[in-house]
Amino acid sequence: MQFAYLAGLIFSIIGLGLFDWRFKLGFSTNKKAAALATLLPLIFFLIWDGAGIALGIFFRGETSHLTGILVAPELPIEELFFLFLLNYTTLTIFITVKRIVAKR
Repeated sequence: MQFAYLAGLIFSIIGLGLFDWRFKLGFSTNKKAAALATLLPLIFFLIWDGAGIALGIFFRGETSHLTGILVAPELPIEELFFLFLLNYTTLTIFITVKRIVAKR
């Protein structure tokens, strides 16, 4: 169970990537723009997390579902995958809605 959350995140990212590829949404049409649209917010959220950790607002809870691998104090590796998934999902939803609205 130690890798359950990370495995779920990776599974979700792969599924979203297949959805992206099937409908030609983000990375499958413009890799550079999609990378910027997902990585810049990821950096912002990591800075946000760092500030929250420094202020004692955010902390890593103890659970058997996390790997225990930290990329910084109180910042588990799963957070990187979660933030990427969050931004990638937002990108695909935005492009999908944009296409639906454009068809109307």
